[in-house]
Amino acid sequence: MSEPAPAPTLFLIGASHHTAPIELREKLALGTDKLPALASRLRAVTGLREFAVLNTCNRVEVYGVAETPATLDALQDALCEVHTVPRAAYAAIRTRSSAAATIAHLIEVSSGLDSQMLGENEIFGQVKDAYAAAQAAGSAGPILNRLFQKAFQAAKAVRSSTAITVGQVSVANVAVELALTIFGNLADTRVLLVGAGDIGEKTAKAFLSRGAAALTVSSRTFTRAMELAQQLDASALPFENFSHHLADFDVIVCCTAALGTILEMEAVRLAMKQRPAQPLFLIDLALPRDIAPEVATLANVFLYNLDDLATIARHHLAARTAELARARALVAERTAALWRLLAESCPGVLPPEPAQAPNAPPPTAA
Repeated sequence: MSEPAPAPTLFLIGASHHTAPIELREKLALGTDKLPALASRLRAVTGLREFAVLNTCNRVEVYGVAETPATLDALQDALCEVHTVPRAAYAAIRTRSSAAATIAHLIEVSSGLDSQMLGENEIFGQVKDAYAAAQAAGSAGPILNRLFQKAFQAAKAVRSSTAITVGQVSVANVAVELALTIFGNLADTRVLLVGAGDIGEKTAKAFLSRGAAALTVSSRTFTRAMELAQQLDASALPFENFSHHLADFDVIVCCTAALGTILEMEAVRLAMKQRPAQPLFLIDLALPRDIAPEVATLANVFLYNLDDLATIARHHLAARTAELARARALVAERTAALWRLLAESCPGVLPPEPAQAPNAPPPTAA
């Protein structure tokens, strides 16, 4: 009598800021060209029943249901192919987990417990967008539908039942505090925002709320720059001209979706010749990075990227860190309940007991 086939596996494969430095995350980032290519490649993986791709500046993760371990190996090969990263290099930094560990991880990510900025709010919307994209593409089935919907409920419970968001530390707030350290006050500070996305907009608003003298917005889509400038009572600058006006600004926030650097060493060097005694504060919120890293070697130039800001933010986390134990206890409780629900609602697809206990530590790199 032949042995029964193994039950399909609920899984997570990906890499994040926990295991990959910013230089490697730049290579893993899925731009507008790579994201559709990855989705197409994953659809061709044999035995991959469902999948959803979470793509942010700090992580690229695939959640799904696989029929066999060989399916997971093929999926990992597909990731390496699209990322153009050697398999050995990817294996050294990737996270791979299954069963309840995947549920717990998704709840922690959605709750902001797994973010560089502990308790940040943006990730919840990004996870919802990833799920919506999987639904629209037809790659989310009965398991992922239930998983994501219940994970969102669990994440809301974690955030509302604990003080994990108390004393919110954001990229914008950290950037403003750094600017105050550099300039003393912001009354005469001129800010240029390059890129009109959500994070850049919040950072610009933070500067204005703390008294920055003036704001100028530049975007590759000039109509979007004008719209945001009107909302913020700011000026707009054509994208093709912004690098010629660097000397006019004290703070430059870059957050575009460009595939390569948009601000090079020579442009900043020329700007500093026009303002040698005045500091220039550069904030790079993009991934891949917008500003050439070597710019930081110039005198009187202060360059900070996402990892730099996250490191500084960790020094301000005392209140929320104290809530981590309570938050993770809630995650474990919700994980166990969600696993039982998935097993009951999809009999024969998932085993009644998870392969990893709900209170197990979060997944680690292989």
